[in-house]
Amino acid sequence: MRFGWLEVAALTAASVVSAKDDLAFSPPFYPSPWANGEGEWADSYKRAVEFVSNLTLAEKVNLTTGSGWQQERCVGETGEVSRLGFWGICLQDSPLGIRFGDHSSGFPSGLNVAATWDKKLAYLRGKAMGEEFRDKGIDVQLGPVAGPLGAFPDGGRNWEGFAPDPVLTGFLMSETIKGIQDAGVIATAKHYIGNEQEHFRQSGEAKGYGYNITESSSSNIDDKTMHELYLWPFADAVRAGVGAFMCSYNQINNSYGCSNSYLMNKLLKSELGFQGFVMSDWGAHHSGVGAALAGLDMSMPGDTVMGDPYTFWGTNLTISVLNGTVPEWRVDDMAVRIMAAYYKVGRDEVRTPPNFSSWTTEEFGYAHYAAQEGYEKTNWNVNVRRNHAKVIREIGSASTVLLKNNGVLPLTGDEDYVGILGEDAGANPYGANGCEDRGCDNGTLAMAWGSGSAEFPYLVTPEQAIQNEVLKGEGSVFAVTDNWALEQMASIASQSSISLVFVNADSGEGFLNVDGNMGDRKNFTLWKNGENVIKTVTENCNNTVVVMHTVGPVLIKDWYDNPNITAIVWAGLPGQESGNSLADVLYGRVNPSGKSPFTWGKTREAYGPSLLTTQNNGNDAPQQDFTQGVFIDYRRFDKFNETPIYEFGYGLSYTTFNYSNLEVRSLNASRYTPTTGKTDAAPSLGEAGKASDFLFPKGLNRIIGYIYPWLNSTDLKSASGEKNYGMKASEYIPEGATDGSAQELLPAGGGPGGNPGLYEDLIEVSATITNTGKVAGDEVPQLYVSLGGADDPVLVLRQFDRLHIEAGKQAVWKTTLTRRDLANWDVAAQDWTITKSAKKVYVGSSSRNLPLKAKLPTVQ
Repeated sequence: MRFGWLEVAALTAASVVSAKDDLAFSPPFYPSPWANGEGEWADSYKRAVEFVSNLTLAEKVNLTTGSGWQQERCVGETGEVSRLGFWGICLQDSPLGIRFGDHSSGFPSGLNVAATWDKKLAYLRGKAMGEEFRDKGIDVQLGPVAGPLGAFPDGGRNWEGFAPDPVLTGFLMSETIKGIQDAGVIATAKHYIGNEQEHFRQSGEAKGYGYNITESSSSNIDDKTMHELYLWPFADAVRAGVGAFMCSYNQINNSYGCSNSYLMNKLLKSELGFQGFVMSDWGAHHSGVGAALAGLDMSMPGDTVMGDPYTFWGTNLTISVLNGTVPEWRVDDMAVRIMAAYYKVGRDEVRTPPNFSSWTTEEFGYAHYAAQEGYEKTNWNVNVRRNHAKVIREIGSASTVLLKNNGVLPLTGDEDYVGILGEDAGANPYGANGCEDRGCDNGTLAMAWGSGSAEFPYLVTPEQAIQNEVLKGEGSVFAVTDNWALEQMASIASQSSISLVFVNADSGEGFLNVDGNMGDRKNFTLWKNGENVIKTVTENCNNTVVVMHTVGPVLIKDWYDNPNITAIVWAGLPGQESGNSLADVLYGRVNPSGKSPFTWGKTREAYGPSLLTTQNNGNDAPQQDFTQGVFIDYRRFDKFNETPIYEFGYGLSYTTFNYSNLEVRSLNASRYTPTTGKTDAAPSLGEAGKASDFLFPKGLNRIIGYIYPWLNSTDLKSASGEKNYGMKASEYIPEGATDGSAQELLPAGGGPGGNPGLYEDLIEVSATITNTGKVAGDEVPQLYVSLGGADDPVLVLRQFDRLHIEAGKQAVWKTTLTRRDLANWDVAAQDWTITKSAKKVYVGSSSRNLPLKAKLPTVQ
């Protein structure tokens, strides 16, 4: 076996796990840990226990199970506890704004937040989004994203997250979570874990593209890589107090993410000490009893297949408790975790019913859209945008990365003839929201496609904003936004004192196919004739500025050093204020300070393994072996001595900075102590009762296809819809899965995010940064560490900040390194350890520009 991991093939009845000796396996871990109200969760946990203790079994099940796709107003909504006046919990996309909403904002992508390297702006964006979700009556925002992390640079949904670095992602993930939850909305850390590409993520979706596979792909990740790379930002999310996790579509080591006991029970709930709830991604729930025992807490949207009337939970979860297959303490824990997150963010203080419908923009419609029942007012058109355009515009400009500048920028406004060339400068002829879920590449790219998108209230295009700038003076401005009108572009470019060329590259979620891109990008080039647009303009204008709106790196080797290209700007996916944010930078109102959140390589091959796009395991689950380990993006470039065009963390300014005076000081930290001891036994919050207590209430108006927790019959076998209902529990219940006795604590556990000792500060580092230019600007000092081991990356990012420094002034940047920052994961000990290898620290402005370095003192 590839990684030496073991697996019990019968973890779930519905999840088929390969037993072939040559495939990766995921070890079982049971029972599912019960919440204990540790730390900042104490008060909300106590309140949740009080609430759940007053519920019947059916009411608890109702909290855990979605009502079905399109059965309520939100993309996901649990059942209610009508006896206590508690309506269902509303869950809504997306990580950058309200999907299917109205009068709400279109925020910049997570990728743009990463390009700001600004923790404060990450928080402010999270807070603004949280306010909008709250004011729409939404309880749970389905974001932010740390999975995909970015193992593959052409992965379709990388832009939803932050960066292919766990530390940069972890810090910004944390601040986003804090912002969302400070606004009174539960944040969701997703997609947990290994969902690094769209191809094969769901077998049904893959079949629609012509792939005949029976199971979704398996991301095969070894234990060390899991801890040091993919799990890292999720640990930060737990530290930030996130209320919810969403498990992913794919399998991990041949066990589905939402039925994987190792990932949910061991890593997340035991090792990281997560106190909130785990929900399934929509359509990622594959089993009833198996998923419940493996640690899933909420089934979304509730049906086995979106839109059908069947469910793994609902009635079947009620039956599983009544027949003793699932212990009631497990369902109690599901409900407590959900309600603890609810109270932790103060939902009981700010909650209003949803005032919109995801399924219609009309004022009146069906309350239960899928069933076409309950015609009533469904949309109140509540404007929740407040003054959020200000922070959107600020993030847009702060995330703009100046890659090249031969002195042409900033523009003065005195340019007498400005050419704006390229479709990416203009408007979508269908309208900003004219393509469902932004599923096209028409006009300027300000948001990519899929469930991670939102609706624009408006979209300021670069053409609009730049024309407004030119018209402030006496210049002329002409735009050609048809990428195949090369003759017309050549004519404008030949007359222009400056030509601004706009190009893009798009991607998104796999349920949409845009120009042959099945979510993931099918190549690494610019879209819609972009290279020929650049070639045409540069052949006719010796002062060409290229602006790119892309979802990640693209190939620029053939033109980036063209002498007629005097500046290159990357603007990412900046949201509704796109043109204004860009104009602020181009015309010097904002000094660019964005740093590239990924590496710009010379070839696609320089980034390592490609996406898996062909079946490699017959008709069974495609096997995606993460053989690159921790070596993705800049880590891989460093390992193989690949010279990038622009490195991770690179970005120019209209001023210059100097680094000096590196100082390193040991702090008086205690020795690391592995956690020992046992948990308390699982709390019992009530008796299950008998089947006759849970028959459908008399007089209930049953909605067609709606998912309920009640029974049609006291005969449990006939009341169930599961074909394997009659299987004996001993045939498919893993050993220990129903054991509610005290359990051993893990050495690496013991607190939020893991052992508290991991987060002790061991070393203080300081450096002086001086603005040596003539204008004020922001600089992003970056601290990297060499862990020193033969199998370690050359450098790993560990700290950063964003400092505003006036011209001629200097700032002293101080930061600290924690034990986790200096440790490696010891697979044998199942704990973190600081190796004896000599360690060094580096400080500078990018991963390849680190003028300050020093040896680190020995610490433990």
